[in-house]
Amino acid sequence: MRHTVFIKKTSQQHVYDLAFKPDGSQLIIAAGLRVLVYDASDGALIQPLKGHKDIVYCVAYAKDGKRFASGSADKSIIIWTSKLEGILKYTHNDSIQCVAYNPVTHQLASCSSGDFGLWSPEQKSVNKHKVSSKITCCGWTNDGQYLALGMMNGVVSIRNKNGEEKVKIERPGGSSSPIWSIAWNPSNRWHWSAREDEHNDILAVADWGQKLSFYQLSGKQIGKDRTLTYDPCCVSYFSRGEYIVMGGSDKQASLYTRDGVRLGTIGEQNAWVWTCRVRPDTNFVVLGCQDGTVACYQLIFSTVHGLYKDRYAYRDSMTDVIVQHLITEQKVRIKCRELVKKIAIYRNRLAIQLPEKILIYELFSDDSSDMKYHIKEKICRKFECNLLVVCSQHIILCQEKRLQCLSFTSVREKEWVMESLIRYIKVIGGPPGREGLLVGLKNGAILKIFVDNPFPITLLKLSTSVRCLDMSASRNKLAVVDEHNTLLVYDINSKELLFQEPNANSVAWNTQCEDMLCFSGNGYLNIKASNFPVHQQKMQGFMVGYNGSKIFCLHIYLMSAVEVPQSAPMYQYLERKMFKEAYQIACLGVTDSDWRDLATEALEGLDFDTAKKAFIRIRDLRYLELISSIEERKKRGENDNELFLADVYAYQGKFHEAAKLYKRTGHESRALSMYTDLRMFEYAKDFVGATDPKSSRILMTKQADWAKSSKEPRAAAEMYLSAGEHLKAIDIIGEHGWADMLIDIARKLDKAEREPLAKCALHFKRLKHHGYASETYSKMGDLKALVHLHVETRHWEEAFSLVEKHTQFKYDVFVPYAQWLAENDRFEEAQKAFHKAGRQNEAVKVLEQLTHNAVVENRFNDAGYYYWMLSMQCLDIARGDEEQRDEMLKKFERFQHLAELYHVYRSIQRYTDEPFSSHMPETLFNICRFLLNNLTKNIPAGISKVNTLYALAKQSRKLGAYKLARYSYEKLQELHIPSRFHESIELGNLIIRSKPFHDNEVRMMCYRCSTNNPLLNNQGSVCINCRQPFIYSASSYEVLPLVQFYLEEGIIDEEALSLIDLEYATALEHIHTKSNRFFLRDLMDDGLDDAEEDPFTAKMSFEQGGSNFVPVKVNRSVLRSMSRRDVLIKRWPRPLKWEYFRSLLPDVSITMCPTCFKVQHL
Repeated sequence: MRHTVFIKKTSQQHVYDLAFKPDGSQLIIAAGLRVLVYDASDGALIQPLKGHKDIVYCVAYAKDGKRFASGSADKSIIIWTSKLEGILKYTHNDSIQCVAYNPVTHQLASCSSGDFGLWSPEQKSVNKHKVSSKITCCGWTNDGQYLALGMMNGVVSIRNKNGEEKVKIERPGGSSSPIWSIAWNPSNRWHWSAREDEHNDILAVADWGQKLSFYQLSGKQIGKDRTLTYDPCCVSYFSRGEYIVMGGSDKQASLYTRDGVRLGTIGEQNAWVWTCRVRPDTNFVVLGCQDGTVACYQLIFSTVHGLYKDRYAYRDSMTDVIVQHLITEQKVRIKCRELVKKIAIYRNRLAIQLPEKILIYELFSDDSSDMKYHIKEKICRKFECNLLVVCSQHIILCQEKRLQCLSFTSVREKEWVMESLIRYIKVIGGPPGREGLLVGLKNGAILKIFVDNPFPITLLKLSTSVRCLDMSASRNKLAVVDEHNTLLVYDINSKELLFQEPNANSVAWNTQCEDMLCFSGNGYLNIKASNFPVHQQKMQGFMVGYNGSKIFCLHIYLMSAVEVPQSAPMYQYLERKMFKEAYQIACLGVTDSDWRDLATEALEGLDFDTAKKAFIRIRDLRYLELISSIEERKKRGENDNELFLADVYAYQGKFHEAAKLYKRTGHESRALSMYTDLRMFEYAKDFVGATDPKSSRILMTKQADWAKSSKEPRAAAEMYLSAGEHLKAIDIIGEHGWADMLIDIARKLDKAEREPLAKCALHFKRLKHHGYASETYSKMGDLKALVHLHVETRHWEEAFSLVEKHTQFKYDVFVPYAQWLAENDRFEEAQKAFHKAGRQNEAVKVLEQLTHNAVVENRFNDAGYYYWMLSMQCLDIARGDEEQRDEMLKKFERFQHLAELYHVYRSIQRYTDEPFSSHMPETLFNICRFLLNNLTKNIPAGISKVNTLYALAKQSRKLGAYKLARYSYEKLQELHIPSRFHESIELGNLIIRSKPFHDNEVRMMCYRCSTNNPLLNNQGSVCINCRQPFIYSASSYEVLPLVQFYLEEGIIDEEALSLIDLEYATALEHIHTKSNRFFLRDLMDDGLDDAEEDPFTAKMSFEQGGSNFVPVKVNRSVLRSMSRRDVLIKRWPRPLKWEYFRSLLPDVSITMCPTCFKVQHL
C-alpha cells in the first residue's frame, strides 16, 4: 500500500466535520463559524457560507445531492441547497453535535446534547425525542430503516424511522468509555456472519475506551473488541466497505481491514484528526484536524503475488492469500488476519511474509490438482526485505545488494553480497536443498547461484540494467529484458547473442518446448519459435509465464491464463519441412484445422510416423487406415515411394496426379478402379482407350452400378443389358414394376437361361401379373412352380385342370385349397378338399372343430350332422387303413350314437327355449324317453338333462303318464335348475301331486316277446325281458315293429339277397323308384314246413329279466321263406357288415333313408 498527499489546506479554525457531495464534486467543511465549500478536484475554495453564530460542529449531504445540512453550537440547523443557498433553519434546546441524512427517504436526523429530531421536507415541524445522555454521533442503515445513536454514557441506541428505540447496546466501559464515532458498513457482505439469512447490516463502533467493535443490527456483537492505542475521533468505511479509515488522538489516519486488523498509516498530522471521509467511488481520503489542516490522500494498493508454473498466489483484502490454479480455475483462500507483505510460491511450498513473521505452507499431497495447504513452519521474526523467494528447504531474502538464505527454522545458512542492487531473482529449479537461483543486477550482471554453494556463477555481463530474466528448460539459453525494453537471447555456453527484439517488458520461455519463448510490450504479445520471425497479437497487461499453450497474463490485479494457439510457429516449421519439430509445437496447443494441415503435410512428405500421430489427434480413421495399409506394405517389402504418394494423392482428391503416378509405377488398374469408384467414367474411358473390350465391359457395368446408386434406374437397367448383366437388369426393372420391359426380356431369353427367367417370373408374381408369370414358367417347363403360382394367386380352376393332367401335384393343390376354404369359413368344402388330397387326419380335425363349435353355439342340428359326417369319415379311414381299422370303427359307432343324440336333443332345446313347438306332445314325449334311455353317465357336452326331464314332465302330464311325470319332477329336484324354470317346475310339482299315481294307457311293447316295458328303462333302449334292442322311428320316435336278425355262418350277403328273392341291382333301383316303401305281408305260414319253427315267434327260453340277449339267427330255409317286402337291409359299406331287419307287422308301412339308413313309419 502506498499513499500520496494530493491536497493539503490549512485554515485558521478547527475542522470538526466534513462531507462530500454524493457525486464527489464538492467538499463541505465545518470550520469555525462557517461552512466552507471546496472544489474536490483541485481543492479550490468555492464559497464560505455564513449563517451560524457559533462553532459549526457537523455537516451532512443528502443522498440525492440536492441539499445539505449544517449544525452548530448555536443550537440551530440550517438546510442549504446545492446552489449554496440557505432555505430552512430550526433549533434545538442544546448545541448540535451531529447530523445525518436518511439515504433513502432524505429524512434528516439532528442530534443535540439532550434530544434528537427527525425532519423531512413533507413535515411542518420537527419530531423531537429526549435522550438520557449526550449524543456524540449518529448514522442511518443502508436501507434507511434504522438510525444508530452513539452517546457519552457508552450506549448505542438503535431507533426506527419514528424515533422509537428497538435495540440498546451497552458497552462494558459505560460512561468511562463514551462512544465517539460509529459507521454502518456500506456493503452487506460480511464473512463473520454466522448465518446467510441474517440481516447483514454491520455497525462499527469506536469509543474512548480505545476499543473498536462490530455489531449486527440485532445488537449481537461480531467477534471480539479490537484494542486501539489512541482515542478514536472518526470512523469511515473505504472502498465499498472493504477497509476502514480511523483517526484520533494519535495525530494520524490509519487503514484497517473491515474486521478491524490494522494495515498501516495513511498520513501523520500535527494535531488530532477529528474527521475523515472517503471521496465517493475513488481511492481518495480527506482528513480534518484540530489545527485546521485538511489533507487529501490517494491510496494505491500494490500487487503482492507469486507465480510458479500454473499456480498463482496473490494477496486479497490485504490480509488473505488466494492460491489459484490457472488451468483448472480452482481457488483456495488462506486467512492470515494480518497484513500480507510478501508472497513466494515454488512447487509444493508457499511462503507468506507478515509484519512479525513468515509462514511456510505445504501441500497435503503431491497431486498436481491438490489445492489444500497446511502450515509446515513458522519463522517468528521481523524481516525487512525487497524480495522474497522460497525453495524446498529454504527461504531467500533480498535486501538491496544482499541475499540471505535461511532454513525453515530461521537459521541463516548462506549469504551473498552483490556488487550492485538486485533487480530480479527467480528460482530455476533443481534438487531439494540444491536449487538454483537466477539473479539480475542493476549493473547488468546476470548470476546463477546454487543454494548450497557460497560462490555465485556469472553467466553474462550486460552494459545495461536487467529488468527481467528467464532460462530455457534445458538451461542452454538465456532471455534478458534490459532497462531499454530490449529482449536479448543468448546461448549460455558460447555467450553468443542469438537474436534480439525491441519493445519488451517481460519474457518467459515455454516450459514444455525448448525453442519457444514469448514476451510482451506496448500492448502486444509476441511469440517466437527458434529463429523464425516473431508472431504478434494484441494483449492487455504483461505476461509472466508460458506453459504449453497457456500464457499467464497479469492485467492490473487480475491474473488469467490465455489459451494461445501455436499455429504460427507450427506453420513456420512446416514451410521448412521440419515435421517432427512442427509436431512438438502442435502438441502445445493448436486448432483441429492446424492439426489437419500438419498431418496432410507430413503425409505428403512421406513422414508417416508424424502424420499418424497427427491424424490420431483429430481422429481421422480414413487416413489412419491408409497409413496403416502403407506400413503393412512396407513391412512386406514394398518401397516404392511414388506408389505410396499416388495413394496419398488419391485420398486427398488429387486424382489426375494420382493417375499419372499410378501409370508411371505400372499400376494402371488402380487408376481405373479409382476413376470408376469416383464415377469419373469419361476420364476412365480416356485412360483405358478403345483397345481393351474386357475393360470396356467392366466400365459399362460399373457405370450401370453408379446409375443405379444415383437413382437413374432405367439408364442403369439399359447399361446392364448392354453389358450382358441380365440378372441385375431384371432386379432393377422388377423393383420399379416395368412389366412391359420385363416380359420383353423374358421372351428374348433362351429357355435354357433358367435363373434370369425364374427372376422374371418372381417379379411377375410380385407385380401380380399372373399371365406373364404363367407364360414364363411354361417357357421354362417348370410345372411345379406353375402349380405353386396358381395356388398362390388363388387361380384354382387352372390348378385343378393342371392336376387332371399331372396327378402327382394333387397334394400341392388340394391341401392349400382346403386351407384357403377353411380360412374363408367354408369348412365343409375344406373337409372335402382335405379328403381329396388324401389328408384324412386334417379332414377329421376340421370336422371335429366344426362339431365343437356347433355344440358350443347350441346349433345341435349342425352338431348331429357333423358327427354323422365324422362317423362316415372314420369309416372311410377304416376301409383304407388296416392299422387304424379297429380304432376308427369304434369312433364310427360313437359318432353315430352322438349324431343321433344331438339330432334328437335339438327338438327338446327348441321346445324349452322357444315359445312354440312344431312337434306333437306324443312325439316330444317319445323323444324325451328315447334321449333319457340312451344317456349314459357321461352326458355329451351341450345336452341338458334338466331340459330333457322338464320337457318329459310336461308332456307326461299332458298324456296322462302321471307316474312318469312325478318321477321326472323328483329327478329335477336333484339337479341344478335354471332360475327361469323355478316357478314352472314348482307349480307342476304341486299339480302332479293331485293326479293319480299311475300311467293312463301309455304302454311300450316289445314286438319280439310281446312284453310291456316301462316308459323309462335303466338298462337302455332294450326289452327288459328279451333284451332285444328297440328300433325307433326317425320321425316320431315310436318303437317300430322291426326285429334285427343275423345270418348263420357261411351265408354271405349276396346269397342272402338271392334267397329272399332280391336282385342286388334291381332291388336298389326299385327302392329309389318306389320311395323306399315296402308293403310287408304275413309270411308266418308261407314256405315253412310244419316241423320247422319260425325263429321270430318261437317261445323265449327265459323269463322276463332273465339271461343275456339272444339274437335271431336265420338259415337259408328261413331266408327263402321271407318276402322281399318284409325285409329292410342297411347296406353299410365295407368293412362294416350289412344289417337285416324284419317287420313283424306287415300292415305298417316303413321306409329307410338310403344315405343314413334311418327308418320311419308312414
